[in-house]
Amino acid sequence: MSTYVLIHGAGDGGWSWHRVAAELEAHGHEVVAPDLPAGDDTATLTGYADAVVAAAGHRTDVVVVGHSFGGFTAPLVADRLAADRLVLVAAMIPAPGESPDDWGRNTGCGEAVRARSARDGGLTGHTDPYVGFYHDVPRALADEAMSRERAHPSPAAMKQPWPLDAWPDVPTRFVLGREDRCFPPEFLRKLAAERLGVVPDELTAGHCVALSRPAELAGLLESYR
Repeated sequence: MSTYVLIHGAGDGGWSWHRVAAELEAHGHEVVAPDLPAGDDTATLTGYADAVVAAAGHRTDVVVVGHSFGGFTAPLVADRLAADRLVLVAAMIPAPGESPDDWGRNTGCGEAVRARSARDGGLTGHTDPYVGFYHDVPRALADEAMSRERAHPSPAAMKQPWPLDAWPDVPTRFVLGREDRCFPPEFLRKLAAERLGVVPDELTAGHCVALSRPAELAGLLESYR
């Protein structure tokens, strides 16, 4: 059995993984899904990785999974834990020396969102979280997710250049949602090919796939073992 180390995205906490965690635990796996530091303007990407590594402890047979902004932290953790696998879910894929603040401009994310929005009547990039993020999440779960929002990441983390010199030597997979209204699927397909050399696996889901399609996502994670 494996230990799944699940890393949340911006504004989230470990709770965002609770439905996937239940699926993985039902298959006999251990799950570590910590809350990364929030409300600290000086916290860094390195500090986020420190928090996850401390939560993982000395566990072995580790699979690291990062969602959305967690794509900046997950490779740092996978490298330090000598993980068996690294899985990015609807995630940002950083380049060496690239800060989160620079990522959108460097990757053309904003242009991709605007182009998709023009085609879907403004759904992609919509400022209403029920439309732009949680459109396929049960309403009660969406309400709870928003009630749990946290001040993460920090301004310091957003400015910090990604500290690795290269992608870690860990087998990496990428999962995207075909209905993602935050990071358009065609944008993520192109980015995964350019920066990781991988073809993503796809689920019919929005950006918050861990809440909307937990069984399907857990099944994909299991298939990578």
